Order: sequence, then structure tokens, then C-alpha cells
Amino acid sequence: MNKRKLGKTHLMVSEVGLGCWQLGGDFGPVADSQADEILNAAIENKINFFDTADVYGAGQSERYIGAAVPAANSELIVATKYGREAVTYPDKYSLTNMRDALKRAQDRLQRDTIDLIQLHCIPTQVMAYGEIFDWLRTVQQDGLVKYFGASVETVAEAQLCAQQDDLATLQIIFNLLRQRPVKELFDITKEREIGVIVRLPLASGLLSGKYSASTQFAATDHRNYNKDGAAFSVGETFSGIPFEKGLELTEQLAKFKPSDITMAQFAMRWILDHDAVSTVIAGASSPKQVAQNVSVANVAPLSEDIHADLYDFYLNAVEQHIRGVF
Repeated sequence: MNKRKLGKTHLMVSEVGLGCWQLGGDFGPVADSQADEILNAAIENKINFFDTADVYGAGQSERYIGAAVPAANSELIVATKYGREAVTYPDKYSLTNMRDALKRAQDRLQRDTIDLIQLHCIPTQVMAYGEIFDWLRTVQQDGLVKYFGASVETVAEAQLCAQQDDLATLQIIFNLLRQRPVKELFDITKEREIGVIVRLPLASGLLSGKYSASTQFAATDHRNYNKDGAAFSVGETFSGIPFEKGLELTEQLAKFKPSDITMAQFAMRWILDHDAVSTVIAGASSPKQVAQNVSVANVAPLSEDIHADLYDFYLNAVEQHIRGVF
């Protein structure tokens, strides 16, 4: 597994990380044994970056990581998030609230210091006011966290956060169906040495090419209850593309794919070809899927011609269908 430097930090992270949203049960029920198998498979496959949040399963994802990812191994890096708990979101942010939330996260993660804390898609006006970044500096100075960053919904929010000189990372939606960061963000992150963590690399699974019009998701799966933005940002699930349109676009994108790789490998290789990206956090529901995700690290970069064709396709066929602000 190749590693890349995470922005201005001293951390070297695996090109493919493990997104742990699914361990909280938001993609369907997860058994303790299943979570343990997934995390162990990630470590065995040389993944060293684990991304979670306090609201994933009301802390369950963090608890699974705390039990399976040893804090004593300094090469295993854990990132979590703050700002979406009901007691906080959308307008009850404070230094005391943040500190208390981080201490709860430390207990669940079984860590004295959290490697990376990220603001979790908090309201734009809270980020713009700026005081919350001073609180992040305070908890960093207190030793609760090593570094801080932000997970955002839009390119404009990413640009806003990037104005903070000591911001270490930005977590963004970036995939074949959401290509705007290439032209509007990556020059900024490279100039300011901000690590880019990519979430939703397969657009909630759409870009795996495994779904069809008959695919059904569990009632507890956000791909069911949030497919049209009923629970949170419409731009999150399926990257803001209506499911049926997403199926159609994925089928068209497959025509650009080299014949010797899978659709998932194609989609993730495209992301890793961008040198602004530090790591791609792909979710997994089984050890087999962990291995499939990791395999992209051995896929050769795509040609410049393919990249150009994919960007033209995005502008002409995709962008018009994205719902919400992105």
C-alpha cells in the first residue's frame, strides 16, 4: 500500500483508507463480529487511516475502532468528527461542548489524544464566524487532538475553511459525478499544504456498477431514507444524483473504462490520479470488499486523454443533474 503525506501534518496515510460510517449501522445492521472482521481486514491489507464520527451509530463506530485499532500502534491513524450531535447542531456550539464531545470520543476510541478531529458539515455561518477554529486550536494546545480539519458539503465551504492557516485537512465529496474540486479547490489545497480526504468515492456505491433499477436498500440505510435529502443534505447520498439517473450515468461512464479493471477500480483510480488527494476513504461491508478497495493501489494511472474525456462528460452530461448546493 502506497502512502501519502497528509497535508502539513507529519502523518503518512495509506492511499486507501477505511470510511467507517457503515459501522454505525447507517447502511443496515452490523454485527459485532462483522465490524471486527472488517477492521482486522483493513489492518491486514495495510490500511492505516480510519475515518469515523461521533454520530455514526451514536458512537458505535468509534467504539468498534477503539476495540480493534490499537492506540499503541502509532502508525494506525484515527480521525473522527465533531458538530452533528443533536445537543450541538445547528446552533449550540461552544468550547465546553467541543471539549466534552472530544473527551467522550477519546473514551470510545480508547485514545488519550485523537490524531485528527474534523468539523462535521457544520453550518456555513458557524465556519464563517470563525470562533470555532479558535476552539479547535485550544483543544489542540490542551493535547486532546494532534491536528484539526473540516469535513464540508460544498466547494465554497472548503475554500472558506482553507483560509485558516493551520487547517490540516479538508474532507470533501469528490468522484466522477462530482468533479468541481479539480478546477476550483486543488490549487488552493496544494498551495496551503492542506491534505484532501475524499469521501463518497463511489457515490454511495453507484459507481461500483453493481446496482440496478431493482436494487433495494434496507429501511435503516441512508440510501433509502435519504435518497432525496429527507434526513440530511441531498448532495450526500448518491452525491446528489437521483438514483435512476445515476444508474444511467454510471453505464455511460463505463464506456471510458479500460477493459482490464472493474468499474470501482476505475472510479477510485481516477481519484488517486490527482496529486492533491491524500487518501480515499472507502467504506466496506465485508473483508472481501476491503481487499477489493485496496486493489486500486496497484492499478496503473489513467491516461491524460481519459481524464480529459471524463471531465468533458462531467460538464456536458452530469453536473446539470446534481441536486443541492455543491
